[in-house]
Amino acid sequence: MTCTIVIVDDDAITRETLKAYFEDEGYSVLQARNGDELAIILARHKISLVLLDIHLPGKDGLTITREIRAESNIPIVLITGRSDQLDRIIGLEMGADDYIVKPFEPREILARFRSLQRRHNSRQGMAEQREKRFGPWSFHLGKRRLWHDDGREIRLTSAEFDLLAAFVGNPGWVLTRDKLLDLTPHHKGDPFDRSIDSLVRRLRRVLEADPANPHYITTVHGSGYMFTVDVS
Repeated sequence: MTCTIVIVDDDAITRETLKAYFEDEGYSVLQARNGDELAIILARHKISLVLLDIHLPGKDGLTITREIRAESNIPIVLITGRSDQLDRIIGLEMGADDYIVKPFEPREILARFRSLQRRHNSRQGMAEQREKRFGPWSFHLGKRRLWHDDGREIRLTSAEFDLLAAFVGNPGWVLTRDKLLDLTPHHKGDPFDRSIDSLVRRLRRVLEADPANPHYITTVHGSGYMFTVDVS
């Protein structure tokens, strides 16, 4: 089945350049100039990837990311400028799966997307009974589900899922940022890239009663992070 990518950018040249490249690679491509046009596309089509420019007229890409993530796990890759480091971090905290910095090569975006696809497919291929328990939480690797004993089910992005899987799979071990980057869709990043810290903060807001005093994911200063609770 052909994957459909939607390119959201107010620059027509950027949209057409990316459209031509992805269509040559066998993908179906739709275009939107702003958040309103994207909303119509999402309502009418099954989308495999949203390639989203942060700086859009009207509703910006960060707001759109937050709105999409409240309703869907569609992979989102943000397009940012070199000076947009804070926006990149905020975008990841709002639920984006990855980002790419202008100027970029279309094949780099394709590589990022294929990496997200491989990770998703590998999780889908896991045995359905691979469920982990920690505290009041149940984490199902095969079904990609996280839910609390009180009945709440939490929707995780691909990046959040991969990071939590890395922690749950290595309880009691210090995982450096470098190692965590290898285990998440941001594996091409620099180990000093603070995007991994943004992902950790997002998971803490999900798991912790008090994110400022974490119980599950603790910081090991100068080294990285540790998942400090028992996993069964």
